[in-house]
Amino acid sequence: MAPARVLCIGAAHWDLIARADRVLARGDDAPGRIRRAPGGVAANVAMALARRGLTVELLAAVGEDVEGQALEAALTAAGVGTAGLARLAATDTYVAVEDADGLVAAVADAGTLAAAGEALFAALDDGRLPSPWRGVVLVDSNLTPEQVAALAAHPALADAPLRLVPASPAKAPRLAPLLGRAGAVLHANRAEAEALCGRAFADATAAAEALIAQGAARAIVTDGPRRAADAARNAPPLSEAPPDVAAVRVTGAGDALLAAHLNAELNGASRADALHTALRAAAAHVAGDPA
Repeated sequence: MAPARVLCIGAAHWDLIARADRVLARGDDAPGRIRRAPGGVAANVAMALARRGLTVELLAAVGEDVEGQALEAALTAAGVGTAGLARLAATDTYVAVEDADGLVAAVADAGTLAAAGEALFAALDDGRLPSPWRGVVLVDSNLTPEQVAALAAHPALADAPLRLVPASPAKAPRLAPLLGRAGAVLHANRAEAEALCGRAFADATAAAEALIAQGAARAIVTDGPRRAADAARNAPPLSEAPPDVAAVRVTGAGDALLAAHLNAELNGASRADALHTALRAAAAHVAGDPA
């Protein structure tokens, strides 16, 4: 079997997204639209990379229930390799409420991923996936601290270049043990960078440079409609403003940005070109472009 280029490790679940057309106040009951789609950071990035023609495998946990079977079928149809999935009793769900200003609140039920424990990595030990892994490894912070520790110690992943992506500010600190890995690249928004560093920043550039000081080899930080930044060791920081678009959705924008950025760099793009491409992809997602 030819080695896949990217291994995505983390969440795969059903997203249930409710969006109101106006700004919501606490306790509001407003008209809007509700949609369901495959989601989870690792799964979202895997699907986006597969759409771009890359070979992608996914290490995640799904249920053996009807929901899990449907999710696996959707991932397979999207071109994502599912040989590494851990199968447990039930399938996780993410519920978010958005309004005209963006994300109002979200709840992620990641109980199945947590219950998988170190069995999440079994496919790297039993021959279902190549070992050691020779391509890029993307890790999202939906993993439990114990799973992050197991990943850090796993011999199959010892030399793999890591792309680290927080799932939320609350879960961002889980990735701290991996930040100092040689060549680790962190993709985060400013709030997630602040959670990792334990302090506030005026802008994305300050946040990205602080992450380098924390041990990351490189950090790409976004800040909503404000300028994004790319900081790296021994190189000047880059900064660019994202395109101005009317928001139709916000959930998954960071995943779209990461996938576009990684795909661009795997195809030889410069730091500046990769950042430009990624910001355009995220803006297209926010504007409702299905690609």
